[in-house]
Amino acid sequence: MVLYSDEELATILDQDIFHKISEAADSLGMECYVVGGYVRDIFLQRPSTDIDVVVVGSGISVARELKRMMGRKAHLSVFKSFGTAQVKIKTEDNLFTEVEFVGARKESYSHDSRKPIVEDGTLEDDQNRRDFTINAMAICLNKDRFGELVDPFNGLADLEDGIIATPLDPDITFSDDPLRMMRCIRFATQLNFAIEDETFEGLERMAERIKIVSAERIEVELNKIMLSPTPSKGFVDLQRCGLLNIIMPELAALDIVEQKNGRAHKNNFYHTLEVLDNVAKRSTNLWLRWAALLHDIGKTKAKRWDPVIGWTFHNHNYIGAKMVQQMFRRMKLPMGPEMKYVQKLVDLHMRPQVIADSEVTDSAIRRLLNDAGDDIDDLMLLCEADITSKNEIRKKMFLENFRMVREKLSDLKEKDYKRLLQPVIDGNEIMELFHLKPSREVGTLKQFLKDAVLDNKVENEREPLMQLLMEKASEMGLTPRENKEKQKKI
Repeated sequence: MVLYSDEELATILDQDIFHKISEAADSLGMECYVVGGYVRDIFLQRPSTDIDVVVVGSGISVARELKRMMGRKAHLSVFKSFGTAQVKIKTEDNLFTEVEFVGARKESYSHDSRKPIVEDGTLEDDQNRRDFTINAMAICLNKDRFGELVDPFNGLADLEDGIIATPLDPDITFSDDPLRMMRCIRFATQLNFAIEDETFEGLERMAERIKIVSAERIEVELNKIMLSPTPSKGFVDLQRCGLLNIIMPELAALDIVEQKNGRAHKNNFYHTLEVLDNVAKRSTNLWLRWAALLHDIGKTKAKRWDPVIGWTFHNHNYIGAKMVQQMFRRMKLPMGPEMKYVQKLVDLHMRPQVIADSEVTDSAIRRLLNDAGDDIDDLMLLCEADITSKNEIRKKMFLENFRMVREKLSDLKEKDYKRLLQPVIDGNEIMELFHLKPSREVGTLKQFLKDAVLDNKVENEREPLMQLLMEKASEMGLTPRENKEKQKKI
């Protein structure tokens, strides 16, 4: 983080857009400040395109004056019911800068809603209502104070110390708008900051208030946590303060270690977070990260004690895959291809390990590639991330076996695997050949041919497959159409 003087801030803001806003506000005799994330990101030296401007007076009036000054280069949108306006300005390189204007305001809340009652206010009122000290800083844009930092809650010091804290009593801040609890943890995760003790205690006390927030709003914050460099940090904080048990109880339930007869299983919650971080180091794919987070979600339901082998989690992948659909629906996550992708990876995540544990056969590789399809590389990445053993010899052995699996997969993919794995005799031909309608018999014959190809019993060619088909059909009492016609004539 870099500290700047007011003169240096004035230099940083020495851009045409800020001078035009300054001129518009001064012409109307109103105080005007750039606030929030844009100010925070100046000190963090992070690029920011979201420019929020607070006007002590009418933000809409200053926005209209700016539009008048900029002419055709600017487009104005006014949202009277919210008391806000947006000016979108076309730059010389044909990009757009968007500036949001709002009047300074103070807010009050009812207990059962996060929608505030809004009144006109001062800059101090506006800063008081901000969520965190690092977001409550403002820089004046008026000509006579251009570049002056207004920082009543020492947000700059908190930025320097890497701390997330609320400007006022955290109980009030989080009770007024409970979504701020998710934002608190999200900012701490994204910036790798610590949450101040008093603020964290507020999270613990107010956790139940999250229930009035819509699942869609929570999903947005969860996805931002998921896409951060080290997403585990956010989920540890969610678990510690009690929020996780409310929004994702299935994941929170993994945070347990049971012991019986001196034998304990590992903590599957912290194992899951390690896998998530491993995936995050290698991929920015949001849904692959979700698959990592949920890959062992079925273990709580699958857990059994066996007196001979100890704790078991048989079929946890299958149970987990079914839970994915239920969780996505409840949490308002997308139910389309994203959910099916996560569900598939959760269901298949044990398969490469089973293959790697034994002889890596062509048949097993063909079946794996057939079931994973285009998602095979993501599945392999997830499975490699799942190797979290502290035994380096065992870890090295697994990775070497996975390397062999990858080599065989690569060889098969180079040979146009989709064509190789799809029998040349399809369901339509089977129905025509045996004069059948879509039925269980057709499905049985299709799967029989598919298994023969996947297990490499015969080449995927018409003649050997037809011979197998006729033998199987005969076992099932089916007669080819041409034979039936001959029998009728006799």
